[in-house]
Amino acid sequence: MTATDTMTTPARLGRLSARLSGLTGWRRLAAAAGFGGLATLALPPANAVPLLLIAFPGLLWLLDGARTKRQAFAVGWFFGFAHHLLGLYWISAALFTDIERFWWALPLSAAGLPILLAMFTGFATLLVWVLKARGLGRAVLFAASWALFEWLRGHVFTGFPWNLTGYGWTGFLPVLQSVSLIGIYGLSLLTVLVASLPAGLADPAVPRRRAWGALAAGLALFAALGVWGGQRLAGATDAAVPGVRLRLVQPAIDQRLKWAPGERVRNVQQQMELSAAPSTEFMATEPITHVIWAETAVPLFLDQDARLRQALGSVTPSGGLLVTGVPRMEPGPDGEPLYYNSLAAVDGSGAVTGRFDKFHLVPFGEYMPLRRWLPVGAIAGNGAEFSAGPGPVSLSLKGLPPVSPLICYEVIFPGAVVPAAAEGAERPRWMLNLTNDAWYGNTAGPYQHFAISQTRAVEEGMPLVRVANTGISGVVDSHGRVTAMLPLGHRGVVDAALPEALPNPTLYGRVGDGAFGLLLLTCFAVGLRTRHRN
Repeated sequence: MTATDTMTTPARLGRLSARLSGLTGWRRLAAAAGFGGLATLALPPANAVPLLLIAFPGLLWLLDGARTKRQAFAVGWFFGFAHHLLGLYWISAALFTDIERFWWALPLSAAGLPILLAMFTGFATLLVWVLKARGLGRAVLFAASWALFEWLRGHVFTGFPWNLTGYGWTGFLPVLQSVSLIGIYGLSLLTVLVASLPAGLADPAVPRRRAWGALAAGLALFAALGVWGGQRLAGATDAAVPGVRLRLVQPAIDQRLKWAPGERVRNVQQQMELSAAPSTEFMATEPITHVIWAETAVPLFLDQDARLRQALGSVTPSGGLLVTGVPRMEPGPDGEPLYYNSLAAVDGSGAVTGRFDKFHLVPFGEYMPLRRWLPVGAIAGNGAEFSAGPGPVSLSLKGLPPVSPLICYEVIFPGAVVPAAAEGAERPRWMLNLTNDAWYGNTAGPYQHFAISQTRAVEEGMPLVRVANTGISGVVDSHGRVTAMLPLGHRGVVDAALPEALPNPTLYGRVGDGAFGLLLLTCFAVGLRTRHRN
């Protein structure tokens, strides 16, 4: 870039910002939707984070043209609607496994969810507009407001913290290491802050040197995070838990056949064959000690079938366990059966030696929150509804360190994947995520799900083992490095060691979102103090 280019860049951006802020009506809303769609490319699997340097300044310039609260909300809402419409398109794929029954839910999943999630983005831009943020303080307040409403999106109405902005860094592990300190919400805040700073280059009230200096400082911050993260990765070891060798089984069973009455036994037999197959490694020296199957890999009631338990025991490694997802049924207080989406550990004799019930259920998928108005059964339960388990646990299984089991999307909730220290449970040494992403086919959904799981490992400083019907299955160490993987749609097994957890919990593992909360309050304080300054 030449000196002339540097001098003319603010002028060019000034003309662009004036053009965008001058848009009215549907043109303004269409532009907001366009920037929101562009921001989707910053997320997995594309991970094109630099595009946020265009998307967020564009959103702020459109916000400059808002004259009423309604217009300020609408700009953010249309940005968020397009962002979630493109980022979550894959959810509708689940309905096509039984479209004759669930055709009515297609518009709700395709557009209804983005409509609701866009409310958070709308309120974020409305807050910035109401605070009358100007100058460089606007970028700080905008980042704080965005992060606040991302956090709220992850908590209200059971929460849905999918596709948080910070997940774009899963493609660059050095920067992702920062979630061990401030969590994914904190990384989102810093990302939005720096990505919004170019808007200041077009603000005539901000001195040019100060605008360039702020942008340079922001980019330097992420360079520093990358250097720190790189050093953290350089100091990581490949230490593994001694005496543990895992076999992850990914059968890649078509979702339309998974629960078919004539296919259930055959599906179990296929997984038994994969479990007993020779090692996948050339010149393997350590025997398999534990076999792990995916969510509801056994689509039968294990507790009620002694022959099935004995059959599973026959493929259980000697002295080890077969850990599998199963549905579970027990009588309720009124005599009606209660169903659970569960995990069971089976030993060589066929005895169930460990259990876990999923505690964070998927609305509409595993239970119907609006049953009064929607008198139909849950989608994933074939009409039946699941009951929730008691919460995160530290489960002791033979031959393994204490583990925190997580079923399906329980892994997406930051700070809620291991039992709280105050509850007195022993802190687990690894996380086990059983899932079934076959619902979503070859879409972006399974890649996003894996990236989210990878982030939990870095936050908590402990490895995560993920086993999917198809998914992606794999092993992620305490620094987010993938040590073993089966790609989406691949049928087979992968044998892997279990990485060691970090000797001490990360800062995030100790204080959760406390560091993010402090960062958020600091940004609001700084932004409010400087909003009227140049």
